[in-house]
Amino acid sequence: MDYQEQVEEIITTAKFGDLIEFAYPIGYSHWGVYDQDGYVIHFAVADEKQLMNNIRTYLQKMFPVCGDLLIGQTRIRRVPLGEVNVPNGVHVCIGNTTHDFTPSAPEQMRGRCDALVDQDFPYKLFTLNCEHFATFIRYGKAVCNQLPGRTKNKECEVATEVFKNIVSPEGTDGGPLRETSDFFNSRVW
Repeated sequence: MDYQEQVEEIITTAKFGDLIEFAYPIGYSHWGVYDQDGYVIHFAVADEKQLMNNIRTYLQKMFPVCGDLLIGQTRIRRVPLGEVNVPNGVHVCIGNTTHDFTPSAPEQMRGRCDALVDQDFPYKLFTLNCEHFATFIRYGKAVCNQLPGRTKNKECEVATEVFKNIVSPEGTDGGPLRETSDFFNSRVW
């Protein structure tokens, strides 16, 4: 089945809050959350000026599968599922069985989506990535099961805190986010 047929199958079967997995041929996946009417909410390219656009275009030519990641800045966007920028050979599917958690109520998922859409974030492979976002929307906790050497279904408290501070800022302690300059940020797991 080609990519467009996969997209059409998802649109006919997915429900709001389903995890959408874009499985890349090199062994990792991009994640989003199905919204409604054929749309997905996911980590996407942030707004950029012409210079940054030129740099991104160059990186995508040199590294077609991960050029966006090298820039390090993302924006959560709601886009038609078929318009998500993916490389050739991607398999897209509903990925609800990848994580061992009970989904949140649809009202809670909707509140998280509404609060986070159009927000900009730094992309951090180990502590703030697309799978962290998608699982936070669905389960209320940020999890990434595709990182090698990491315990499966273990919450990334840093990512959960970042998202919660936006979704319900009145419920936070008002203290600074636990950010470090370390790209991998592994000491806070």
